[in-house]
Amino acid sequence: MKTCHQFDTVRVEYEREIGFMLAHSKRHEGRPAANTSAKQAASTKQRMARALNSHVGRCPECG
Repeated sequence: MKTCHQFDTVRVEYEREIGFMLAHSKRHEGRPAANTSAKQAASTKQRMARALNSHVGRCPECG
């Protein structure tokens, strides 16, 4: 699937944020903060999927 520059930018931003949350979770393993970060990362993955799916539906270059 060919995607536009904006799609790639949005995906990279989300993946970067998810990476930070997962790294925080690993650093603080066994603490409540780690569990919270892991849950936030999962939630952010779902938000990323919705955002990218919505983008593809609206963007003439991606669709």
